[in-house]
Amino acid sequence: MVHHSGSIQSFKQQKGMNISKSEIAKETSLKPSRRSLPCLAQSYAYSKSLSQSTSLFQSIESESQDPTSVTSISADKAEQVNTEEERKDSVLKCSFTDLSDFCLDLGKDKDYTDESEHANYDRSRLIKDFVPKNNSEPKPRLPKNDMNYIASSGLLFKDGKKRIDYILVYRKSNIQYDKRNTFEKNLRAEGLMLEKEPAVANSDIMFIKIHIPWDTLCKYAERLNIRMPFRKKSYYTDRRSKSMGRVQKYFRRIKKWMSQNPMVLDKSAFPDLEESDCYTGPFSRARIHHFIINNKDTFFSNATRSRIVYHMLQHTKYENGISKVGICKLINNGSYIAAFPPHEGAYKSNQPIKTHGPQNNRHLLYERWARWGMWYKHQPLDLIRLYFGEKIGLYFAWLGWYTGMLIPAAIVGLCVFFYGILTMNASQVSQEICKATEVFMCPLCDKNCSLQRLNESCIYAKVTYLFDNGGTVFFAIFMAIWATVFLEFWKRRRSTLTYTWDLIEWEEEEETLRPQFEAKYYKMERVNPISGKPEPHQPSSDKVTRLLVSISGIFFMISLVITAVFAVVVYRLVVMEQFASFKWNFIKQHWQFATSAAAVCINFVIIMALNVAYEKIAYLLTNLEYPRTESEWENSFALKMFLFQFVNLNSSIFYIAFFLGRFVGHPGKYNKLFNRWRLEECHPSGCLIDLCLQMGVIMFLKQIWNNFMELGYPLIQNWWSRHKIKRGIQDASIPQWENDWNLQPMNIHGLMDEYLEMVLQFGFTTIFVAAFPLAPLLALLNNIIEIRLDAYKFVTQWRRPLPARATDIGIWYGILEGIGILAVITNAFVIAITSDYIPRFVYEYKYGPCATHFEYSESCLTGYVNNSLSFFDLSELGIGKSGYCRYRDYRGPPWSSKPYEFTLQYWHILAARLAFIIVFEHLVFGIKSFIAYLIPDVPKNLYDRIRREKYLVQEMMYEAELEHLQQQRRKSGHPVHHEWP
Repeated sequence: MVHHSGSIQSFKQQKGMNISKSEIAKETSLKPSRRSLPCLAQSYAYSKSLSQSTSLFQSIESESQDPTSVTSISADKAEQVNTEEERKDSVLKCSFTDLSDFCLDLGKDKDYTDESEHANYDRSRLIKDFVPKNNSEPKPRLPKNDMNYIASSGLLFKDGKKRIDYILVYRKSNIQYDKRNTFEKNLRAEGLMLEKEPAVANSDIMFIKIHIPWDTLCKYAERLNIRMPFRKKSYYTDRRSKSMGRVQKYFRRIKKWMSQNPMVLDKSAFPDLEESDCYTGPFSRARIHHFIINNKDTFFSNATRSRIVYHMLQHTKYENGISKVGICKLINNGSYIAAFPPHEGAYKSNQPIKTHGPQNNRHLLYERWARWGMWYKHQPLDLIRLYFGEKIGLYFAWLGWYTGMLIPAAIVGLCVFFYGILTMNASQVSQEICKATEVFMCPLCDKNCSLQRLNESCIYAKVTYLFDNGGTVFFAIFMAIWATVFLEFWKRRRSTLTYTWDLIEWEEEEETLRPQFEAKYYKMERVNPISGKPEPHQPSSDKVTRLLVSISGIFFMISLVITAVFAVVVYRLVVMEQFASFKWNFIKQHWQFATSAAAVCINFVIIMALNVAYEKIAYLLTNLEYPRTESEWENSFALKMFLFQFVNLNSSIFYIAFFLGRFVGHPGKYNKLFNRWRLEECHPSGCLIDLCLQMGVIMFLKQIWNNFMELGYPLIQNWWSRHKIKRGIQDASIPQWENDWNLQPMNIHGLMDEYLEMVLQFGFTTIFVAAFPLAPLLALLNNIIEIRLDAYKFVTQWRRPLPARATDIGIWYGILEGIGILAVITNAFVIAITSDYIPRFVYEYKYGPCATHFEYSESCLTGYVNNSLSFFDLSELGIGKSGYCRYRDYRGPPWSSKPYEFTLQYWHILAARLAFIIVFEHLVFGIKSFIAYLIPDVPKNLYDRIRREKYLVQEMMYEAELEHLQQQRRKSGHPVHHEWP
């Protein structure tokens, strides 16, 4: 579906959309002409039956103006709706049945030719992707809209007719009954029907079932500009497509082969979503006969009904005063303890789905999506969107796209890793380290450390080579390009989804103000430049002041993170000498590894502890800013949480990558922290092994912790809730809404935690990928589990969230782009500074045996290890030993004219490092920009389709205006023209 808000709105203004209902009854319907035959082929309106149906609707609506004919509420028992309301509903249902029956006979009129049978235009130009499927094998129809099924699932009022659209829960023992009574009275005044029913398992719990009648639905659907289907779509291609026959056959074969792919879902198991084949426009009661209404009970989907009810709950007062409004505040002050839309029924069935079909959408989602056995299948995104809303649907679409794009990255990273395994023993550097039995390294600490033979670092040197080999630079460039391709193709995928889900112009139409913003700034109004209506306005001075306070809080929390990292660094300095003198021989021999491993675990505990405080502080700072809309609130909160957790998670990694071992000095003149603790040095094989250990442990432990908190914790809570119910009551039948109440609520911040987890993982996958090429593989394995884990959680463990709408993933896309830019910079520095790639490169072409002559029989890195180690006179240490020890640096020997000063080779390496960073960044950024330029955000065929549909809507507008002018001429007695006068 596609938006045409501008066209529809102009059509409303030209045609007079806000006319009275008496004028509707007098109007004749639109007759299609040859000019607009394709787009009006499915028109529903003709004068005689339309006048009858609209006049009947007018009379019914005029009788149902009084909103007081709703169910009255008492503490123990809910009264039934009056018989007059039932009579109106039944008569109104008959009117729409008559209207739909007449529409079915429309093609039989002698002045109209149905496009499906007798159209005289070229049917070969129809786009074949949109040709209706063969009816010989109809898809199963879900009973989700069958009132009998809804009744059997306990989703109706006690009268068995009114469906439950929303549930409110409160405790009888709560004393704030005045606020509840006022709130419920105002809800009834707005047109909602309420019914109370006590809980079965807990006598203190009371449920309020909410039903929104047809009249109220129509009123708020028009007020919220909800788009509904009003015409069937027709698709055409241009004549050039005939010359593409061979190419089309080729792609048709590929498509046929892909349909046999075991990863592809069996589409016959899913229902047809008929609304995707219709043009949509903002709903209008004055033009209700233009919309495709076969059944008023199913015209508005469950998700739409829930959104409308939630909008009413959010904008209804519970006390006198401008700020006393909204269900959220009532939940915060304890008047209610929950508010949620009900699930459509149980997610399991005693009968197999293959033979008996799905019971409801929830059951179908569980069987075809949330089960662990479906881990290799594609996701049913259309059904996810239908049940949970577009916002959650876009999250799972993005997560699936990200997971699929990780496959090539994981394969290339695995190849780089295996290349290191295969060439590990042939590495000249590793061989020299493993054979250096007579080379002694200087003590790495002052008190308890002794001289160490260089060959004792043989294992560490081989492990380092796995991550620091010839493929490292290639993989870093590949991942930078991969991040750009991933984001650019996601924009194309998003544009296709927003078109299919009718979201192209939704944000401009339906974004509403937050009740908190309205209550705070109701005295200061300004005319909205888009709508032309007055609305609350936040003064610039107030906004700037609040932003400054918020930014100050952000910097304070970031400084707290840096302080925690500094504390871990001090811990490493204090305990390294303790581990060096440890009683256990294994710890004593590998004291550097033990120090790093213990510091990583302590750092992880600090990270998880600080995350709890960050969330609360970010919530307070975001509310302090008073964002204007919900999307602004979510974006502001998400940005704060990302900054906090990104710095919290990566600060220790940045320290190891760029600061560890860089400012230690040299033997005899070491730099000390507070003149007490000697700064930590890198391992004789380099600092990269510490960086790999830090990344691997944090990434692995964090994924395990997140998966436990997402699924394990709700499972334990839900099990305990069911255990208490079974212990307290034995044979009673628990209704659906009470089962939903016993489930865990969705996180208060919605999808923020889900996105944040994946975005931080994306940072791990790209920012330091040069030091850890297995990161994409770990991310891929985690995401395969994450998709089904999230699906299982949404379907079985959580209450049904509000089906919210969204056009994209919000601020997260900008954050992903920022991470992609940061990844290029950090990988350039990791290769140039942290790894030994540049020193090896300089030695190979400047100081090694290949600098003067080249021989195939000799490696160009022969003698590199000896060249990279400087000499120090042990007699200067005062430990009673003589001779020389070695240390990693490029300084002059004790016998030189300038002992322990930097050599010329040091400055050559430094210049090469800076040159590499500049060349690497410019090269990668150039490639990224070129790729982004080549890939359009919207596919060409989708762009043409949108333009074609805009043209068809203009044709509809032309026919409607022409018909209106013809009616005016008939009334005035002038001759009728069939074209523009």
